[in-house]
Amino acid sequence: MKLLSIAIPCYNSQDYMEHCIESLLPGGEDVEIIIVNDGSMDATADIANRYAEKYPTIVKAVHQENGGHGEAVNTGIRNATGLYFKVVDSDDWVDGEAYRKILDTLRQLSGGNRTLDMLISNYVYEKEGAKKKKVMQYRGILPENQLFGWDEARHFKKGRYILMHSVIYRTQLLRECGLELPKHTFYVDNIFVYVPLPYVKTMYYLDVDFYRYFIGREDQSVNEAVMIRRIDQQIRVNKLMIESVDLWKLSNKKLRKYMFNYLEIITIISTIMCIRSGTEENLEKKRELWKYIKDYDIRLFHRLRNGIMGQTMNLPGKGGRKISVAAYKISQKVVGFN
Repeated sequence: MKLLSIAIPCYNSQDYMEHCIESLLPGGEDVEIIIVNDGSMDATADIANRYAEKYPTIVKAVHQENGGHGEAVNTGIRNATGLYFKVVDSDDWVDGEAYRKILDTLRQLSGGNRTLDMLISNYVYEKEGAKKKKVMQYRGILPENQLFGWDEARHFKKGRYILMHSVIYRTQLLRECGLELPKHTFYVDNIFVYVPLPYVKTMYYLDVDFYRYFIGREDQSVNEAVMIRRIDQQIRVNKLMIESVDLWKLSNKKLRKYMFNYLEIITIISTIMCIRSGTEENLEKKRELWKYIKDYDIRLFHRLRNGIMGQTMNLPGKGGRKISVAAYKISQKVVGFN
């Protein structure tokens, strides 16, 4: 069995996927790199096959009809033989020194008498043109270099969350929690990191800047204009998150609070994108989303609405919408808009 399976979802990724793959190859035989070609129409398939032929014991090339990012991740999980599982998007990469520390840590923990469910590390916004790189780290929030549970985690401030870039999950945990990401939908990384959390009992935080998250392409899903065009998909993910976990049934108070806060920021992002589009059609979608939450779970509606951010999102009229945009600063931290 491999120690770590890494899925690389690829769609028309010929221009940058090799940089991603090359950054992962130093993991050697401990690692399985699963390149998922999601119906690409460029040279992605050829590049994937070439790496699989050159590194047959490390790289696996899987080809499928286009199903979107979520289905590519699903395929990665289905094909994974590693004890742990990580997603690295094809335009991102990992830091070599941090990678070695990650693998050393996983190796040590896999031989222990307590099972590790989730390893957390830092990620860096590799924003094109930015002189200073922003690092998202969890110092002062999570205990370092030890196994811990939710009770030992401290308060997460607004704008600081565990994202897909931060996590390595135990592969079997992802299967046990029944994670299945929707096809042809963007922003499913939020579901990926959110749905398994109630199953996570043990965590480990390694304070290394491992994942390099590239920001800057105009066609990127986190480009603000692209997010507004795809607002229906953002709202769909928002609703799926609400439906996938009954937060009121979570017995651990810290976990429940964290998941409420995460759901709150996703709802804020949905709302703020509707507001920033400036169209009556999207303002109606904003109203429909809040009505949906109210009809689905009235307690959740009041919890989200009565929070500081929720109040800000729902102030009436143009003046209220201007104040709402202030909340955009926090959502920027989470999404890293272009």
